[in-house]
Amino acid sequence: MLLRRGMNALYSCGEIVLRVGHTTAAAHLAHDLVHVMERRGVPTVTPIAGLAGEFEGVSVTAWRRVVAVDARIDWGAVGAAVRSVHDLSFTEVPIGYPVPSPSGFPWWDFEAVLGDVADVLDSAARRGLAAAIERNQGWQHAIGAGRVVCHGDVHPGNVLMSPTGPLLIDWDLLCAANPAWDHAMLSTYAERWGGTPDVYPAFADGYGKNLADDELTASLAELRNVAATLLRVRAGVVDPVARDEAERRLRYWRGDREAPIWRAQ
Repeated sequence: MLLRRGMNALYSCGEIVLRVGHTTAAAHLAHDLVHVMERRGVPTVTPIAGLAGEFEGVSVTAWRRVVAVDARIDWGAVGAAVRSVHDLSFTEVPIGYPVPSPSGFPWWDFEAVLGDVADVLDSAARRGLAAAIERNQGWQHAIGAGRVVCHGDVHPGNVLMSPTGPLLIDWDLLCAANPAWDHAMLSTYAERWGGTPDVYPAFADGYGKNLADDELTASLAELRNVAATLLRVRAGVVDPVARDEAERRLRYWRGDREAPIWRAQ
């Protein structure tokens, strides 16, 4: 049974969940990485030994199914989990598992992505996006200072609330970056994504450090919102649902004081 489809598809097979899609590493390395996280006490899903491989051009991995509970995410526990990830040594990451700098992520090549969607952006939206990119120049160099192993994509969609607490999932964007990278999205979660104001403070408390006033964190947070907008604009060229969400986001960049809160999709 199909559970969810996004960048990857999740299928339920009794007590097993199969994750199928194009991943950044060989399938067996996804299991190896999670074993490292387990040894370090990072709460995450449990792999099914021996069930990982590549089939017809896609990676397939098997995981023990977790029945999610209807409860608010314990962001303090998530913050503590992310701190444990940041405390990892790079030598602990399985050999062959990529740990790139986020500066190499193609959706953070703003010049290229803006070029892709130039024909569908109005001038006001383009000016707002370009201004945000301009005022945050230099992030590519700053991101390498004090770099640690980062989860790479900390947001509510990558946290699963289990009976024993939150599980941090989806390690496809593991990267080497300043800790601000894993704080950035949640720092504007209330402002732009409709989260409650207590989410980031709780995360920061669990992490052991609040980066809300950190210049790099603020810069990355704004640029993450730029990237999220441009990806929706690009998807909206062929997808009417994505086009509607892109328009919601573009209202903000046009400077609309009544711009609505963004949706995750």
